[in-house]
This record gives sequence, C-alpha cells and structure tokens, in this order.
Amino acid sequence: MMTGNTAPRRLSIFGSTGSIGRNTLNVVEHLGGRESFEISVLTGNGNVELLARQAKSFGAGMAVTASDRHYEALKSELSGSGIEVASGKSGLMEAADREADWVMAAIVGTAGLVPTLAAARRGADIALANKECLVSAGDLFIKAIHKGGGKLLPVDSEHNAIFQVLEENQRHAIERVILTASGGPFRTASLEEMAGVTVETARAHPNWSMGLKISIDSASMFNKALEMIEARHLFGLKPEQIEVIFHPQSIIHSMVGYTDGSVLAQLGAPDMRTAIGYALAFPRRPNLPVERLDFAKLARLDFEAPDERRFPALRLARLAMTRGGVQGAVLNGAKEVALEAFIERRLSFLAMADITERVMDDLAGLPPAEGMDDVFAADRQARQRAAELMRLDAAG
Repeated sequence: MMTGNTAPRRLSIFGSTGSIGRNTLNVVEHLGGRESFEISVLTGNGNVELLARQAKSFGAGMAVTASDRHYEALKSELSGSGIEVASGKSGLMEAADREADWVMAAIVGTAGLVPTLAAARRGADIALANKECLVSAGDLFIKAIHKGGGKLLPVDSEHNAIFQVLEENQRHAIERVILTASGGPFRTASLEEMAGVTVETARAHPNWSMGLKISIDSASMFNKALEMIEARHLFGLKPEQIEVIFHPQSIIHSMVGYTDGSVLAQLGAPDMRTAIGYALAFPRRPNLPVERLDFAKLARLDFEAPDERRFPALRLARLAMTRGGVQGAVLNGAKEVALEAFIERRLSFLAMADITERVMDDLAGLPPAEGMDDVFAADRQARQRAAELMRLDAAG
C-alpha cells in the first residue's frame, strides 16, 4: 500500500475502460485504492456501463465519454452519484484541465493527442500508453513536457524496460537501445508465404490475445516500427542507435547497450501491470501481484535479427526518423488506411508497407509541425493519398 500522512495522489485515467485502463485501476486498488489515491477523472468511449461502475467504485470526481451520443446513457448510469458527466472533445479537454498529479494517457489513436498534450502543458506527470503522441507529434509533445515540468513515464513494456535500465548519469555512454519483439505469427515464414497471409492468420498472435488491429500491426511489425519512433523521442536517440531483435519468449522486454560493452536488460513475466505499477509509484518500486520468474524453469532464451525484406515496416520507421518533421504522422496515417483495406480484403498483407512507403515519399516535402493543426493536416493528407493510391492501383 502507498499510505502515509500525505494527501492521496490525484489521478486521471484517460481510456479507463480499455485493457491499459482496467489494469491501471487494478494496480491502484492493490496499492491502497481510495485511501492512497483520489481519482479526478475517468474517460471511456462506448462502454458506459463499465465506465459508470469504475467511477462509482473509485469515487471519481468526473466521468467522460468520448462519444457525445453516449452522454445521456452515462448521465443516467451516474444519476444521483454526485459524479460529474461530460462528453465529446469538449469533455476530454475539460478532463485534461482537471487538477491531477498523474495522468494515464491510454486513449487509442489520434483522439488522445489533444487532451494528453493539454495535460502535459499543465504540468502533470504523464504515464504514456498512447503511441500517436510521440509517433505523430513527438517534437511538440516533448516540448510540452519540458515546458510543463512534469515527468514522462513510458508504459509500453519495451519503453518502460528501457526507462528502468537507462542510467541518467550515463546518458553520454549510451551506445544503443535494443527493442525486443516476439516476432509474431510470421517470424519464420518465407516471403512467399507472407504474400498469401489472410486476416485470420495475421490475427493469431502466438503469445498474446489482442484486438484485431493491434494483432495485425504486431504481425506486420508496424507496431514495433511505431515503438522505434517513440523510443527516439522518449530517450533523445539517433535513428542508428535503435535496434530491434526477435525474442520469441518475451521475457527480456528491452535492453540498453553502453560504450563499455555492458548491456543492461529488464526481464519479467509478461504482465502490463509491472510497467503500470512502475510508472505509478516512480521512483519507488511497488509490491505488485505479478508472476515471479523461475529461472530454473526457463529452458532457453532465443534471439534473431528480423528480416526487413519480410518486415519492411522497420525500415520505414528509420526512414521516418531520418526525414523527421511530420513523417511519423504520415507513416501512421497511411498505415491506418492500408490496415483497414487489408482487414476489408482489398489489399494484401505485404502491400500495406508498399502503400505506406509510397505515401511517405509523396509527402516527404511537408514542413515540420508548428502546432497540432499541422499534425492533423499531415495525418489527413496521408490518409487521403493512401486511399487515392489504392483506387489508382485497383483501376489498373
């Protein structure tokens, strides 16, 4: 428990009904619940029943649904509770402006950009689980963190691992960071086999049970590509300092290599509560109810270099980092359109990277973003160009 004579820490959880949000509340409960923490705001989307139950259970000051059409349902669920209710973009901005010492940023997609940026500018510590903040608007987001004065605490297991073993007083000696990846369902597949990948085979991850889009992103390594771009912004790295290695057991979550030849790694049983708990209790390590590694039972740990011919998304991440500017937003926007087309069986698995690269090349001349409007404009142009290229290809 995190009790004592100090006042409870004020928390806001953006995206409380998703897997990250639910696990965050699980950790909050384990570390003292309402005795140790004051929940300022919880936000969700369409699952208003769960959002209402969470708000009541944790005594939240406010509950926000990102969808205006779910406002009345949420208001009805919380009638008589004394919990404030809001909805839509204005509701999310109100949530971002609420006083909170620590904000879990777990809203999926570009919808999480503006409220998370606002919370960073206000000076809150940001536990970051939203990829788009750094992939699409990394320069702006890092500036907001520095100006606000809060801490940026990565929650993705790979970045959290790097955060744990990156020695601040040895930043001058960082030679490389090594992001691990399970390799997904096609780690050993040939290029010919991958040409015939279906939605059903792409979603069948060997280690995790995840949603459709994230499963396909993991299978294509686009998810890892986004993590590479995130790592650059999180840790102030050069593109050539970021490596990816396949590690199918998913026990080592990432590593940092130093100029003296040392490599420090963070190991643990796969459980997102470890990273969440580390971010919530930082700089202390909390006592968490997660599985402990039994090294005597670990038969082996395997590693292999990814083949970028079969997983070109990794190469595109380096291209985006080298070009800089809004290329991260372009990559992400084009990839999202290509992913939807693959799910709808209008595009092949390998063609997702081809479309994304062509869009990146076409929009390589866009100027750097001076504000969020520029980021959204780049995202919009990328999506439009990707759709246009697919129409032209279909027309022959």
